[in-house]
Amino acid sequence: MAYVMRNTGRKGLEILGYGSFRHLHATAFAAAKTAPMSRFEPDQSIDYDKLKHKVQIVKNKLGRPLTLSEKVLYGHLDDPKNQDIKRGESYLKLRPDRVAMQDATAQMAMLQFISSGLPKVSVPSTIHCDHLIEAQLGGDKDLNRAKEINKEVYDFLATASAKFGVGFWKPGSGIIHQIVLENYGYPGVLLIGTDSHTPNGGGLGGLCIGVGGADAVDVMANIPWELKCPKVIGVKLTGQLSGWTSAKDVILKLAGILTVKGGTGAIVEYFGPGVDSISCTGMGTICNMGAEIGATTSIFPYNHRMQDYLKATNREAIASLANEYKDLLSSDANAQYDQLIEINLSELEPHVNGPFTPDLATPISKLGQVAKEKGWPLDVKVGLIGSCTNSSYEDMGRSASIAKQALDHGVKAKAAFTITPGSEQIRATIERDSYATVLRQIGGVVLANACGPCIGQWDRRDVKKGVKNTIVSSYNRNFTGRNDANPATHAFVTSPELVTALAIAGDLSFNPLTDSLTGQNGEKFKLQCPTAEELPKAGFDPGEDTYQAPPTDSSSVNVVVAPDSKRLQLLTPFDKWDGKDLEDLIILIKAKGKCTTDHISAAGQWLKYRGHLDNISNNLLIGAVNIENNEMNKVTNQLTGDSGAVPDTARYYK
Repeated sequence: MAYVMRNTGRKGLEILGYGSFRHLHATAFAAAKTAPMSRFEPDQSIDYDKLKHKVQIVKNKLGRPLTLSEKVLYGHLDDPKNQDIKRGESYLKLRPDRVAMQDATAQMAMLQFISSGLPKVSVPSTIHCDHLIEAQLGGDKDLNRAKEINKEVYDFLATASAKFGVGFWKPGSGIIHQIVLENYGYPGVLLIGTDSHTPNGGGLGGLCIGVGGADAVDVMANIPWELKCPKVIGVKLTGQLSGWTSAKDVILKLAGILTVKGGTGAIVEYFGPGVDSISCTGMGTICNMGAEIGATTSIFPYNHRMQDYLKATNREAIASLANEYKDLLSSDANAQYDQLIEINLSELEPHVNGPFTPDLATPISKLGQVAKEKGWPLDVKVGLIGSCTNSSYEDMGRSASIAKQALDHGVKAKAAFTITPGSEQIRATIERDSYATVLRQIGGVVLANACGPCIGQWDRRDVKKGVKNTIVSSYNRNFTGRNDANPATHAFVTSPELVTALAIAGDLSFNPLTDSLTGQNGEKFKLQCPTAEELPKAGFDPGEDTYQAPPTDSSSVNVVVAPDSKRLQLLTPFDKWDGKDLEDLIILIKAKGKCTTDHISAAGQWLKYRGHLDNISNNLLIGAVNIENNEMNKVTNQLTGDSGAVPDTARYYK
């Protein structure tokens, strides 16, 4: 055990009475010791006193200082007086503040909620349409195509949201985690989301945890949510970020230290003097990729960078309130961590992780040498920036600053280059401030505000399947075939500014810190360090209004699922348990090596069946390697002796 010392402009905003009165409201809410959870739910309030009361009950019981992670977690216990608490052992019963669902996983969650018979969700909940839009031609063309192809699913989600009191973010609104950060995250929140990168919200000082649809349904149905009490890994940050080193490099370095399973069963909690050199969205980037080390979630303590972001996103009331509870929103002195890691930001190098796994960390100074030794393709075919991990205003600005330098020397990207804005607000703002224009001028294509290539929603045509090639992205995962379904693609993850530099050079061995490019006039030049504003000086441009609020009266709303649909299927409840346990069941498959959610049930082409239990079952474990034969999607039927696909064998056993 280690011991450590220690949107104005959107119509909805004006309707709700913020607008020009937001500073007055911030003062009033602070005085009242409360603030609205979001501008979309003015009747739902943040209650830090309730959180503080529960935390004190637990502190008195445990008799020791608490980490920030513990404060937020234990402050949401259903019954703190009688809850058994042992890190790594106990199962906690919790009451999350809200639920967020993306459109792929929301389908099954809402189908389950329908079968519950309840009239309305019991906690604030939202659905975000970001997973079903395939990147093909770019922007509006891809969005319109997705609306046509997925009309049945979007109509179902929109009407189910209206029927059961769920906020609905339409296609084109942006990626779930960016929307949550802009509108719903706040210091001390306990939020569960039906996506593995939900921890992104830790950048605003909340505990945001990725769960399955069934867990989300429990919370929406007012059932306490159960979680094994996580251990806490402390990461002390010293020094400060500067130059080419970005927030992304913190988590890329940590992934190399802990590997893809080093954070399993634990919350990663960051602290130390280095924290203040990281922007709020940068902290979100770090927390987002905590999923790649297996962490339950990640969190940063509340500070002035979060305050600035809250104010910039029209949540002054929350910032004012959080300022009065700073002790609650940070760890106690002498708090205990189960593991302690220290990273000096002043000494941290930019990293490029991959290929085929996000924990193979290589500092940029060694990348060229390692790539040549390993035989990785040096010709960068595509550079991709954006995604839920790196699509903030600051990210786009730093990338644009690199692109502008190249343009000033008459140079464009040698690799194909794509840009994915994280939200409609980010898209509109980078268009207004000309970042998007600069990125287009070096050859970039701005994609729709959606997940796109990051989750395999990419109609890639420049390389045939099976051909070795290299792509570099600012995404979070780079497992075999994840982005383009080509198992021969060597995918690397790094910061958006480094992706931009590598796309311009077209060479994986290019080190922008030391190497030069050749300008149009034949002269050599070096790229200077990326620079950008953390937040837009002119404020955010909200862009188009893409939010559908649930109606006050939903009695006339009909939710229709066609009986012959290939994409949606109403659920048939299981038979009531007869009280007998199922014993000595046949093993379907024993997976070899790394087996992530990508291997268990990949996204990409299978996303269209996420609302149809029978059809999506054809995707079960087809990407996992069978330890018995070292093959994917091939198992021996233990009843017949025949070899077959995993889903087919599972159906036979059933």
